[in-house]
Formats: sequence, C-alpha cells, structure tokens
Amino acid sequence: MADDDLRDRLRGSGYRLTPQRELILRAVQSLEHATPDEVLAEVRRHASAVNASTVYRTLEVLEELGLIRHAHLSDRAPTYHVVDDHEHFHLVCRTCRRVTSVDAGAAGAFAALLREQHGFEADLGHLTVFGHCTTCTD
Repeated sequence: MADDDLRDRLRGSGYRLTPQRELILRAVQSLEHATPDEVLAEVRRHASAVNASTVYRTLEVLEELGLIRHAHLSDRAPTYHVVDDHEHFHLVCRTCRRVTSVDAGAAGAFAALLREQHGFEADLGHLTVFGHCTTCTD
C-alpha cells in the first residue's frame, strides 16, 4: 500500500500516520504471516524504542481499518497478514508448520453449502485448516 493511501485511510478514521504505525505495517507486509512478537522483533531492528503495547495497539488499529487481518495458525498468538486484493484461507502442516495461502474460491462449494443448508455466511479469511502436507506424509 502506498504511503499516501495509508495516510488517507488513517486520517479518514481520525488517526495519524506515525513512524511507528508505518514501521509496524511494513513489518507485517515483509513477514507475510507474523505474530505480534515477530512483528515487534522486526520493528525493533529499525527502531529499538518501540514497545510491545505499541505493536499490539497498532495491530488492532490497522485491523480495524481493514489494512490487515488475523488468523489463528497455531494454538498461540494470532498471526497477522496484510489485506490484499484476494481473500484467502490457510493450510497449516502440523509436522513442518508450513503455511500455505489458498484462494477463497477453492472453498466456494463449502461456503455455498453452509449458506444454503445453514443460512450461514462463512468468513473464509479467518479459516485455517490443519493437517499434513504431502512432503511430511510421504
């Protein structure tokens, strides 16, 4: 996301684009799927004065603005990633921990079944499927 777009989205919601917010968003972008602790470690490589509470608050703000979202890729902390033009869900190998992003369209039939039979609209961007990749099962 361009700095001007980010600045406009933040200002439109009553926030400023601070250096810390920009660093945190850039860290999420570069790490692709990262826990708050991983974001903090990445940010501290560039600005050691940023503390954990700033990272947590900023992640909440950025998610509220629709710039990032979280998924639960483990039984620990949520994992954040940048919202891009394609919605996706995640496959997580229980053996090697590899995370694969899958286009939401791949679960279209499943989502349609939930809608038709249960009157339920699935949020596929939060979906995580755990299992074993072929590398680990061979």
